[in-house]
Amino acid sequence: MKKLKFISLLALGATLLLTSCGGGGNVKSGGGTKKFTSKTGWKPNDTKGWFFTGKKQKPKGWPGMVYVDGGTFTMGLVKDDVMHDWNNTPRRMQVSAFFIGETEITNYEYREYVTWLKFVFPPSDQSFKNIYTGALPDTLVWNNKLSRNDYAETYFRAPEYDYYPVVGVSWQQASRYCDWLTDRTNEKELMNQGLIDKSYYANDGNNQGPNAFNLDKYKANDPELDAYLNKQRQQQKSGIKTSNARIQAANRNATAGLVTKFRLPTEVEWEYAALGLQKNREYNNYLGKEPEIEKLRGKKGKNRGMYLENFKQGRGDYSGVGGWNNDGAPTTADVRQYPSNDLGIYGMYGNVAEWTADVYRPIIDEEASDFNYYRGNMPQQTVKNADGTYKKVDPKDMKFERLADGREIYKGLPGTYERKTVEDQRNYRDGDFMSSLEAGYGKEVDSSMAEYNMYNSPKTQFIVDDKGRVILQKDNKPRTTKVSNTVRVVKGGSWMDTAYWLDPGQRRFKEESKSFGWIGFRVAQDARDTNNKRTKR
Repeated sequence: MKKLKFISLLALGATLLLTSCGGGGNVKSGGGTKKFTSKTGWKPNDTKGWFFTGKKQKPKGWPGMVYVDGGTFTMGLVKDDVMHDWNNTPRRMQVSAFFIGETEITNYEYREYVTWLKFVFPPSDQSFKNIYTGALPDTLVWNNKLSRNDYAETYFRAPEYDYYPVVGVSWQQASRYCDWLTDRTNEKELMNQGLIDKSYYANDGNNQGPNAFNLDKYKANDPELDAYLNKQRQQQKSGIKTSNARIQAANRNATAGLVTKFRLPTEVEWEYAALGLQKNREYNNYLGKEPEIEKLRGKKGKNRGMYLENFKQGRGDYSGVGGWNNDGAPTTADVRQYPSNDLGIYGMYGNVAEWTADVYRPIIDEEASDFNYYRGNMPQQTVKNADGTYKKVDPKDMKFERLADGREIYKGLPGTYERKTVEDQRNYRDGDFMSSLEAGYGKEVDSSMAEYNMYNSPKTQFIVDDKGRVILQKDNKPRTTKVSNTVRVVKGGSWMDTAYWLDPGQRRFKEESKSFGWIGFRVAQDARDTNNKRTKR
């Protein structure tokens, strides 16, 4: 009897404990905030208050972009490493949601870019002479000393190749394209919203050199925009329901309703998107990660048994037998020539390999980061003048980087806000002093270690001869590696590659200032994850 009473008291005590810890009748269902009142007591956007916030934006891709839901996956190889690179062993990674280009950037799209540069910063003006020429693709990448090839004259300019992937573009040029695309898409979106008149380009005064629209000016409410920005429409779109000018100025959100910044995809994003695993699952279980070459043959009809991707079949075989072509493309092909992957993304397994954002290292340091892994961070901040205003890039004082072919590529366009690097993190844990063998012998980090780099790679140096020609100097010092802070990860196979490189887990690297006839690029954007969206497939 006593034992029974003891058990009853124990059960009662456990019930009271659960109730006190929130396990009783106060449990709420969750599911996100629906009605909200601030701790101050003010409701959102109260017309008599001082704080206003915009409406939550639904994830919406810009035309030509595909939404990729974030998730966890195994990054790396699923077959033998026959090259013995040992740079892509399997590892678990988490990726947040993002948008990625449905296709690689085409000749048509890149010609839009260089034509805009030529229109706004005419090379006939000595202040702008290197802007346009530095952005042009290197068409000489098609030349081969033992091959006849006319693509050098036709590929980039001829309309027949409008929708083929642009090549001959270095990593540096691809990054500048992303910055330009961010400005142009936001310019177009502001036109769509009625904030900028659609006849903006009809007035030459709006598009001459530093006077051109850029996102820096819009975010900072730059006075230069007053001439063509519809302030009344801007007030209506902001949702700030007050006539008080000071409150309007304090609450103006320069990012509301804008197009998210374009950039190159990171290596982990590119591989995750290429695999398309979110469609290869049942509930929360992936159904396997097979070598991609096994999926690329047609299953029925005229394509049965044919490779539905553009890559090199074998020595001297780029397209198949005449009259019975296999992939049918001896070099590049239309970016939508072959079927997409399960996410609707084209060209991830062939046609051209692609630049990614990452600086290359042989080992991916998942111990330091297994979430949105990316090597190459260089945080920047906007430079200010002595009076506190933002410093703009002056055409007479522009800064350039040198391409491998001797041309100069701008760091920032005139009229944009000048930026400086706060910290260079490319060497973190793999290249800095603390990651070297010398750090294990009791040496302390001091100011002399700031420029330390354990990778003894060749140094690039140019000279200008008496005829004005830019000449690359040969580095005659003994070097032990090609790995440096200026080599970038290249993903995917191309028309020049055999099937080995088609596996999304493969990785290689190239110098960021060089361009190639088999490397292109696509763009990406950040996105907000869709919470708790679950489907069987």
